Amino acid sequence: MARIARAADARIARGVRGVMGIAWSEMWRAWRASVRRPGFLLLASGVLALGIGVMSTVFSMIDGVLLEPLPYPQAQQLAALGPVEQGDVGLVSSQQYQQLADLPGVAKHGLFRVLPTVNVAGSDSPVMVSALEMDRGLLPTLRVRPVLGRNFDLAEDRPHGAPAVLLFHGFWKRHFGGNPSVIGRSMRVEGVAHTIVGVLPAGFDLGRAQIALPSALPSQSHDDSNVFTMVVRRQPGSTLHGLGAQAVTRMRGVHTERGQRETDLRREPFGAQDFGEQQHAGQRAMAVMWLACAALLLLLVVVNLTNLMVLRSMNRDHEASIRGALGASPWRMALPLIAEGLLIGLVALLIGQALAASGLLALRTCMPVDWMAVEWTRPDGLRLGGRAWALAGFISVLSALMAASLGLWRGRAALSMTSLREGGRSGLGRRGAWVGRVLVIAQVALASLLLCAVGIFLHTLLDNARTNLGFDPRGVLTFELAPVERTYPDASAVQTLSRRLTERLQRIPGVEQATMTTNLPAGDDRGQFNIGGLHLPGGEEFNEQFRGVGPGYFHLFGIHVLKGRAFADGDVRGGEAVAIVNQRFADVHYGGHALGKTIQQFALKRPRTNVNILSARIVGVVANTYQFGPEDPDSVRPILYLPFAQMPEDDLLVFRGIEPLRFALKVHGRPERYRAAVRRAVAEVAPDQPISRLYSMADIVHDITSDTKFSLLLVGVLGSLALLLASVGMYAVMAMAVTARAREFGVRAAMGASPRGLLLQVVRSGLVQIAWGLIIGLLMGVAGSGLLHAAVAQLGRRMFDPWSMAAVCLVLGAAGVMACLAPARRAGRVQPMLVLRGE
Repeated sequence: MARIARAADARIARGVRGVMGIAWSEMWRAWRASVRRPGFLLLASGVLALGIGVMSTVFSMIDGVLLEPLPYPQAQQLAALGPVEQGDVGLVSSQQYQQLADLPGVAKHGLFRVLPTVNVAGSDSPVMVSALEMDRGLLPTLRVRPVLGRNFDLAEDRPHGAPAVLLFHGFWKRHFGGNPSVIGRSMRVEGVAHTIVGVLPAGFDLGRAQIALPSALPSQSHDDSNVFTMVVRRQPGSTLHGLGAQAVTRMRGVHTERGQRETDLRREPFGAQDFGEQQHAGQRAMAVMWLACAALLLLLVVVNLTNLMVLRSMNRDHEASIRGALGASPWRMALPLIAEGLLIGLVALLIGQALAASGLLALRTCMPVDWMAVEWTRPDGLRLGGRAWALAGFISVLSALMAASLGLWRGRAALSMTSLREGGRSGLGRRGAWVGRVLVIAQVALASLLLCAVGIFLHTLLDNARTNLGFDPRGVLTFELAPVERTYPDASAVQTLSRRLTERLQRIPGVEQATMTTNLPAGDDRGQFNIGGLHLPGGEEFNEQFRGVGPGYFHLFGIHVLKGRAFADGDVRGGEAVAIVNQRFADVHYGGHALGKTIQQFALKRPRTNVNILSARIVGVVANTYQFGPEDPDSVRPILYLPFAQMPEDDLLVFRGIEPLRFALKVHGRPERYRAAVRRAVAEVAPDQPISRLYSMADIVHDITSDTKFSLLLVGVLGSLALLLASVGMYAVMAMAVTARAREFGVRAAMGASPRGLLLQVVRSGLVQIAWGLIIGLLMGVAGSGLLHAAVAQLGRRMFDPWSMAAVCLVLGAAGVMACLAPARRAGRVQPMLVLRGE
């Protein structure tokens, strides 16, 4: 029995080796034939590589941020806790933080916020940097340890505690040369000596700050004005849903204790969200949109590849029929096409990844620093990672095999005697002709769906590029200055510094005018200042954007005064309190008639005062400006302007804690030539006061509009590729159909059909298929409009854009006609005798 078993095993082994040998022989023969005549291999691989390159480029752009886990140990246990705003967890006040810190599902907790500008001195010359204000629980919650020194201790993280500072790794390298003896040294922050207690690791870049300061919150806070991001590490077994439910229960109890209504909690529900998702809130919709466009383009590529593989199988009908008649098994007949598909997939993978690498290099070179996509990608992370290679490999092999399978299915159908007889004369045969028509319709449908999405973006971006921002940026130089808190402790000192500096700047030769403001008319995207407690006489309370501006602000920036007057030199503290509003403010709150009306502000819950601190008469209405650029639908907002000299002290102190002051100069010639003179003027007035962001207003406008220009480029490239693929695919299918019907056209010509009649017949057949494709594609676009809604809403355009859809129909129709003309002319020039003789 053992001998019989060994003999059976040997026969099985020989059979397996024989099968493997046959398979390898068939595949090697197919590969060698493809390499000897590489035209089809390069064409098919190039088509597939185009789709793989686009998909890999888009995937790599978002992989490093949206898919890469946060660089903290067990980051999946981190959650953001706080009020839910439009599906994402927002910011908490210090009072809410203390109420939520001891929830049962919380193991550790911390909070932070980013201060855009902090004055620092002691490393070299004074500089303005961004600071991460955090409590001592943040680093243990994230499980981050300083590479040098220690975290803040209890004595430092409390009100009036010992001043201490942590350095981010990049700041330590740039300003201290990476010197490890920096621990224990002193550095002045806002004029106060702070002890350097530690250096954070290189991978820690939360908030992209440069130094970290203790939040120093009191043990019992009643302050609702300062807001932070609250981070918690969940206990084992705790879920986001359960933690969110606990937060709602806790806050409901707090509201009940305060005597607040249940509707107050419903307006501001609390919840928990994965910390990584919370950090990238608002970016997912755009990322999904770009991935969807790349996927549609890839589908279009697969349809094109399928066309080519069907054409390839048609050319092999005679060989396949002979092999089938000789008794070749189905799997052996399938091997050549499968092998060729695998080879196409592998070659397309290499070419596609090379295209993706080139595309990422081009993006790194020309991507604007402040491009909207920088929020969901990072230029230093634009590289082909392991996931991008895995995705590209899967897509390339799967797409090639799917296309080969349709060609294989069509080849199996050709083995019938009827199909063999028709295929011998006319290629596809009548039973297979519908495949070409379906492919044309599918291509046009996919192309129209993709081009509709592209058209909506393109139309929006073109409108944005032509938008008037509402001011004149020419010949204006700007810079930022955050008065050192120790040197300028109160509102009076800040206003005196601003007045003296403005007077000194006006004395610079070539300067026409100088002024200051809390915010420039455009480009300040780090945070806006809202003034609260505003009331119309007898009306409800509201909250709007606020600007404190100096004399000549509207004239310097060319902002038109539509009604009334601009601020004058006499609008100072002690005089009549006046205000100016933009047209949007007047329309929203006064029905367009704001001039002469009174606006009041009552102090928020501040320890200083609780009395009326502002009652101003509106003396002017000015034109709207686009604060964040034309692509932001919320860019034109209601704005209240006050003379900086009359700005309430409490509001000014709150503002200086979160934002710097801005100064602007109207100059003759190029603004860049005045940078050195500006630095000298500031040094004369305030020797120890650093300034930053010394840019021309034209450069700032270029930055905010470069988003639109760069997006136009990307959308244009995507639309061009879709149109090119659709045109090439339609041409290939129509050419294949004409070749398949060559004998029919020859017979028609012999029976008296004119060349013009044959040409029109082919064009008419192609246009019918294109029309069906357009109808299906537009219906798919309307049905799937929800995918575009979030991204398009950010651009301020309606989902149904008839102009874009009409343009898509016109462009694809014209491309279809052009794709049909060459095959149609070939059908019109067919020679009956030559075709019939080929029988």
